[in-house]
Amino acid sequence: MLDWAKKTYIMGILNLTPDSFSGDGLYAQDDPVQNSVDQAKEYVNSGADILDLGAESSRPGSEPINAEEELHRLLPVLKAIKSENLDVLISIDTYKAEVAKTCLDNGADWINDIWGLQKDPKIANVAAEYDVPLVIMHNRSQLGAIKQDARIGASYDAAAYKNFIDELIADILTIIQTALDSGVPESNLIVDPGIGFGKSVKQNLQIINCLDKIKALGYPVLIGPSNKSFIGNVLDLPVDQRTEGTAATVAIGIIRGADIVRVHNVKHMARIAKMVDMVIQCDCKEKK
Repeated sequence: MLDWAKKTYIMGILNLTPDSFSGDGLYAQDDPVQNSVDQAKEYVNSGADILDLGAESSRPGSEPINAEEELHRLLPVLKAIKSENLDVLISIDTYKAEVAKTCLDNGADWINDIWGLQKDPKIANVAAEYDVPLVIMHNRSQLGAIKQDARIGASYDAAAYKNFIDELIADILTIIQTALDSGVPESNLIVDPGIGFGKSVKQNLQIINCLDKIKALGYPVLIGPSNKSFIGNVLDLPVDQRTEGTAATVAIGIIRGADIVRVHNVKHMARIAKMVDMVIQCDCKEKK
């Protein structure tokens, strides 16, 4: 695991899909393996500490794929990146136990489950067996409940909540308990509040501003606001013009307690994270 007191860690997104919402799907390119390796190198050189490899799109309206197709996309890239001996951790963005196990057998370091053990609870058993970090994300998304906007893009409708933050935390605690009951040690758990998944624009903003309440649960916190539709809604901007909005959410998220930020634009967000870290590490009391 990482030293959470040292810095904010940067997770660079490698989309091994043909239909990423952000338009950076590497699987649609002519040579997805080489292009993925090139992007991995660029990310590491720009400050990425973790690479998050995902082969099934979570874009609203995307079609699920089976484990065989997911591994067909993942394994060649995973093996190619591992052969480069880059100084970086490799996370696998999957909710399928079979995919997670196979990737761990081929050198992956982490599991990042965006469905928080809901789709395939056995993925927690895999994380326990291999003694690896497990990111568990809060997600109440209904796959058929999607809003379409020609400028902003598609987004999941907000799920029903009576008291959003309280229910969010209660859900996270339930997921944590499921992981612990499966044998995952507390020290291997990382919590992701699931920005953009089954939340309204206001609720996504609340997550960032109230992140300290999630941090108070005692687990490292990962946030993934990068280029998402709530930023587009606030700024009335398409997905390719959301760098500044992402930067603002990253900076405030770090101030509120984020330990990892999952981003597309590694170079700029790594610089922002470093600057914010330096500011918040400064003691306001002058020492004699």
